[in-house]
Formats: sequence, C-alpha cells, structure tokens
Amino acid sequence: MAIEKKTIRLLILEDSQNEAERLVSLFRNAGRATRVHRITSSDNLAEALQQSWDLLITAPTSEHLEPSEAITAIRRQAKDIPIILLVAGNDSEDITEALQLGAQDAIPQGEDERLILVANRELANLEERRARRVAEVALREAEKRCQLLLESSVDAITYVHDGMHIYANRAYLQLFAYEDADELEGMPMIDLIAAQDQGAFKDFLKNYSSDGNAELACTGIKANGKSFQARMSFSPATYDGEPCIQVVIRAESGNAELEEKLREISSQDLVTGLFNRTHFLGLMDAAAERAVNAGVPSSLAYIRIDRYTAMVAEVGLAGIDLLLTDLANLLRHHFAADAQLARFADDVFSVLLPGLAPEQTQEQLGSLLKKVEGHLFDVNGRTVQTTLSIGVAGLNEKTARPQDVVDRAHRCADELGDGNAVKLYNPADELAAAASRGSLVAMVQQALENNSFRLLFQPVISLRGDSDEHYEVLLRLLSPQGEEVPPAEFLAAAKDAGLAEKIDRWVILNSIKLLAEHRSKGHSTRLFVHLSTSSLQDQTLLPWLSVALKAARLPSDTLVFQISEPDAIAYLKQAKALTQGLAELHCKVALGQFGCALNPFNTFKYLNVDFVKVDGSFTQDLSQAENQEALKTLLASLHAQAKLTIVPFVESASVLATLWQAGVNYIQGHYLQGPSQSMDYDFSAGDE
Repeated sequence: MAIEKKTIRLLILEDSQNEAERLVSLFRNAGRATRVHRITSSDNLAEALQQSWDLLITAPTSEHLEPSEAITAIRRQAKDIPIILLVAGNDSEDITEALQLGAQDAIPQGEDERLILVANRELANLEERRARRVAEVALREAEKRCQLLLESSVDAITYVHDGMHIYANRAYLQLFAYEDADELEGMPMIDLIAAQDQGAFKDFLKNYSSDGNAELACTGIKANGKSFQARMSFSPATYDGEPCIQVVIRAESGNAELEEKLREISSQDLVTGLFNRTHFLGLMDAAAERAVNAGVPSSLAYIRIDRYTAMVAEVGLAGIDLLLTDLANLLRHHFAADAQLARFADDVFSVLLPGLAPEQTQEQLGSLLKKVEGHLFDVNGRTVQTTLSIGVAGLNEKTARPQDVVDRAHRCADELGDGNAVKLYNPADELAAAASRGSLVAMVQQALENNSFRLLFQPVISLRGDSDEHYEVLLRLLSPQGEEVPPAEFLAAAKDAGLAEKIDRWVILNSIKLLAEHRSKGHSTRLFVHLSTSSLQDQTLLPWLSVALKAARLPSDTLVFQISEPDAIAYLKQAKALTQGLAELHCKVALGQFGCALNPFNTFKYLNVDFVKVDGSFTQDLSQAENQEALKTLLASLHAQAKLTIVPFVESASVLATLWQAGVNYIQGHYLQGPSQSMDYDFSAGDE
C-alpha cells in the first residue's frame, strides 16, 4: 500500500548516538523526512510524551531505560504510538516476548530493509487509526446536526423499518395530530393511510426498491379521524445504524399555516433563529430602495466574532453552536424591536438599523462591545469569553448596490486587527485611496512608456559550492519626487489596472538584456525573475519568451522564473501548464513563499519545480530550538524530493551554522548583501 511521504516524528531508544543517526539515515534514504528525538532517560521520555509522536524504535537493551519500561510508560498514558523493538537475534521467543510487551513488531538488528517496510506499514496503520478517529468525531457532529435539521424541518419526516415507525419528527406528529412520538413508536405506517388506499400502499412497499427515490399520492388519516391528501416521497436511509426507509410527506391540501411556517423556516438560520444571509440580503435591497426613493437612511453593522477559529478548536462545533445561540439572544435584547438581525456567516452577525446614519449608531454599538466583553458564555459548563469587531456602513440616497455597503462594513471590521472595537466607513478614505491608486497607475504607465523602472539585483549564494552566480531580480519605481514607492503598493495598483502582464514582460526583456551583457564578460550567471498571476494566466507568454531568448542568444537555463506558492495554488491548472512549457524551453522554475499552505508538498504533484524558496517566516527567531527544528524538517522534506532550497532573510551570522547543518543549498539576505543596481557580488569571497 502506497502511503504519503510526509514528515514523521520519530522516537529512538538507543544508547549509541551513531546508531541512532544511522537509523534516521535509513528513513531519510527511504524518502521519509523525519523529526527525531533520542530518549536518554525515563524523565526525558515523560517530557517527550507531552508532544505527538508517530513511531518508537527501541534497541534490545539500554542502560538509561529498559524497553519494557518505555513501552509501559507509553501504554500508561494511552498514547497511540506504534513501537518496533529491535532484537539481538532471530530467536522466536524474543520476538514473542516483545509482542507480549506491547510492541507492534520485533525485528532482528541489522535487517534494515525489513525495518523500513514494517515502519511504513505501522505508519500507514497509524494514519488509518487517526483518520478513523477524526471521522468518528465528524460523524457524531453530523448526526447531531442532522437530528437538529430533522426536528426543525417544516416537512413531515418519518423513518420506517419493516413498515413500522421508528422515528417521526415534530412536523410529522403535528400533521397526523399526535401529541407524543411514543404514540407512534412501533405503530405500522399503514394505520395512518385511509382504508381505500391501504392496498395500493402495501403493493407500493412490496415493490419499492431500496436503490432509489419514489413517490406515492394517497389519503392520510389523522388521530382525530380527519383525512387529507398527501404526497409521500420514499428514499433509502439509515437510522441508529439500521437500514430503513425515509418518508417525507407534503400535505397537498391548502394549508396556509404550513405554508407560512415554511416561509418562516426558509428565512431563518437553524442555529440561532435569526434571519439567514439570503433573507437578510433581501432586507438590504428593500432598505436601499427606501433610502433612494424615500430618503430614509439605514445603517449596516457587520459584527464579527473575535478568536472564532480558536474557540471552535476549544469547544467544538456543538459547543460553538451554544455560544452562537447565547450571543444571538444577547443581540436580540440589546437592539430595538425594529432592528433586523441575521447570522450572516459562520462567525458574523449583521444588523440593519433603520432610520439611523452610521454616526448615530456609535453609542449603542459601543455599549454592545462592553456588554459582550463582560459576558460569561456558558458552554457545557465551561466559561468562554469573546469580543467583537464591528464595521459600520450606511445606506443613503447614493446607495446603488447594497452589496457595496456590505463590502464596506466588512472591510472596516477586517481593519480592526486587535478586535473589540467599532469602525465606521468613511467615504473620504475611499476617495483618498482611489486618488492614490490613480496616481500610482499613472506612475506605472509613465515608467512603462519611458523605460524608467529600476532593476535591482540581490545575490543568492550557494552553501554547497555551486560555481554559478545567482541573483534575484527586484523591481523598483520612483515617484516624481524621487522617493521609492513600496513595491506592494504599485504592483497591486498595476494589477487592478491590468498592467501586471506588461510589467512582467518589461522585467523579463530588461533582465535578458542585462544578463546577456553581464555573461559576455565571462560570468556564469543566472537570474531569478518573478512572474505575476497575470503572466500565469497568459497563454502567449511562452511563445513570446522563446523568441526573446533566441534573439538574445542566451541559454534558456540562465533564467529561473519564480512563482509564489499562493499564486500557484490559486491558479494550479495554469501554473502546471506554464511550468511544463518552461521545462520544454529548458528554463528553470522556482516556487517562492513555500511552506505556509495546509499541504505545501501537494503542489509538487502538479508543478515541475527546480528551486524552492521557503517562506520568510521560517527564518524568524531561529535561536529557538523549536523553530530550528521546523525549518530543518521542512528542508529535509524538500531535499528528499530533490529540490534545491533557498532560505531568504538571512540577517545575521548566528543563523549560518543552523542553515549549514540543515543542508540548505542557497541563502539570501541583507547580512550577505542587500539589493544593488549592479551584479557586483564577489561569489568567490567565501571560498577557501
């Protein structure tokens, strides 16, 4: 069975450091990146068990801790860690004894190939167990939510096994005029069908296939003897683990009360009872119409719960539903009766306040902040506290699209980084931002027309004796006052204006020109050139690039095109086609900002990548062992896939030893040399 080659966390009980390192090498040579801890005492093991581990390999004996004691300690803490015990010989009694101790397997020392095979098997089994536990939790949560949906459904729903009721929701009981579900339990469903239709009902059930859905129209009989026309929909289901038939009944008679209930339920959020997003957006449309036609203003408060993701992790989905219900009740009591409240998203409530301009909402929203901050939410006996981030935008006679108001309030809430605050949308801010964007676009257009962008070059230095010279190409723009414009700002404005593709081609052309000139002086140089999302999606880039390289008579592999990991994931299909095309042109490809995706290595299944530049966050505070280990693990995984690695933001000499030990191929940073207008770094300075 093929298993995913992910980083494994390995415990080793072995007195010999050399032998422990040899075992680690076995895994790495087998393509398994590892994070390893060697156990040196019982206290050391107890400390290590505070973390999560995937596998324990133990020598036959140890002066520091007997294998049996280590196994007992793991079992005592109920840790799911597979254990492989190495034995001195191939004695069946020793192997049997190891299995009796609780080891998953026992292997004679020196049988390295067998050890890797057994380890892979146990790691695969471990992943299966973990996945099963996650699935069981998810199933329980799904069952709870399904039960909630059944109870709150406006449709009459029952589950039938061998013709007998085993469950009926409240709507079903009301439809047939029963007070309690116990009255129906064990009752044949045919007893609720009019006598003239019972024969047809029996025949239908006999011929019903559990493979699909079917419908039957018949007459139902209520507990009080009244009859009604009903349409029954049958579908296969399971209830309490037993196969059964789900029956959904929709009354065909004109039931105004039922129809009204249906409309009410369809507009509600099931968890909080407030309006749902769809209905609220309809209310926004009506408010916008009143604002434009009658001059009646309204304000939208976009209320986001702070720390929502962390709270879900703390209290679980069922717990967060309790908190949301409590918070919804608090909001109901806080706002006036004419305020319209909704649950707008998982962690967002929205309130439409009619007749109020945004400035008039500050007092009551400020009061709400204090009320929520001081409120103790009770979640299954556990106290939870939270705060809110509130963005406010107004609907007035200038409101053409209600969605614009939502977007403005949303942006205001997002800008409250620390939370527990209110921010009102200020139209002047948007005008200033628009003017700034317009000014930036004008500067970009002028730079393209006048060829006045500036290229800088920062060396990418090999730690492994690569004789080639490498530079990253960086783009700079000067304002009319001669000040450098932050790249993030002018590149974002250029992208919005549709100029990113033109900028990329300008950079590529000028890089090729300068590189050809530099190599003509005897240098063996490569350049890393960034590509934007616009170029990722540009199908004409490859043929254009082929012509440009031939015209410059430049070897294709002297250019390394760098794509950021977020862009590659967002446009994976286009990135795959582009990297394949670049490979056909013999150009190199680098993946930048690597390691921050949920599954970063998944990208390599689709992209042909030569260099990988890890995200700058991995080089922050490398004085901490934990951060060093995280970087080393990431690099080991990359090297196992034969990727050339680059670590950026090297700002001090102290991190060089760590990076050397981690096997980094290339480093880059201001400690070595910042960006310069010329390719003048002395790559031979570090050679001895």
